[in-house]
This record gives sequence, C-alpha cells and structure tokens, in this order.
Amino acid sequence: MGSTSDYAVMEKAAKFLDEMEIPFEINALSAHRTPQQVEQFAREAEERGIRVVIAAAGMSAALPGVIAANTAIPVIGVPIKGMLDGLDALLSIVQMPPGIPVATVGVNGALNAAILAVEMLALSDADVHSRLAAYKAGLKEKIVKANAELAEVKYKYKTN
Repeated sequence: MGSTSDYAVMEKAAKFLDEMEIPFEINALSAHRTPQQVEQFAREAEERGIRVVIAAAGMSAALPGVIAANTAIPVIGVPIKGMLDGLDALLSIVQMPPGIPVATVGVNGALNAAILAVEMLALSDADVHSRLAAYKAGLKEKIVKANAELAEVKYKYKTN
C-alpha cells in the first residue's frame, strides 16, 4: 500500500487471501516518500517467495508501476479512491509504458485483485485451485439463493 490509510480498502484482499490459505505480506511503501525501500522490496520479492504483488495507491498511483519496473513477477494495481473519485489513480496505473505491464482492477477493487492473484497462483497449485473453485461455486449459490428470495417478494403488478 502507498499509505496505511489504504488499509481500509486493502483489508478485503487480506481477508480473502487468508480465507484461501495464501501466505502474504502487508507493507506500507510509498513510491515518492520511500523510493529506495520500494525498489528493494520489488527486487527482493521473488527470492523471498512472493509470486504476485498487489499494489494499491491513490492520486498519482506510482507504486504499482515502480514495483513492476523492478521485478519480473506479476503486479496487480488497485487504484484507491481519493481525488477525482479515483479516476486519477486508475489512469496512472492503467497507462503503463510498453514492457512494464500492471494488471489493474477497478477503483477500490481489492477483493478482485486478491481473486486475480489467487487465480494466477492456482495455475500451478492444485490445492489453491480447489479452494478457488469452491469459492466461485459459492458465489453462484449466493445468487441462486438471492433470486429465490426475490421470487417470494410480492407486488400487485409483479409478474414473476
């Protein structure tokens, strides 16, 4: 995260990774205030066993790009809503130069970032794949249940 103030958004990612039994780190690193630490984190991530980085940042949102520029592992950017409803951060993360890709989710999309990271990890880990498949099956069941509950809602002119 670019700042500890981003934790309120990123907590959803942490909870999902924990639910999926994926070891993870949480760090506050600023591309502008602690650039040397960001570069060191990125350069050493792979040798520490990190397989995917989820990097959240608001405003100029340089953190995901700086990390991606310093490592060969995938980076997923989470634009944090702030100025301009997060559009500034979204555009900063999406508009990376050729050769430095950053996968990007929607503004404040920490949960989707975590799901995407787990999907990447599941490509080479059958246990992770099984847990992810069960989670996705549960999503379907939630909608089926919600639709059944909606069927019970009565209005004079409701046709279903």
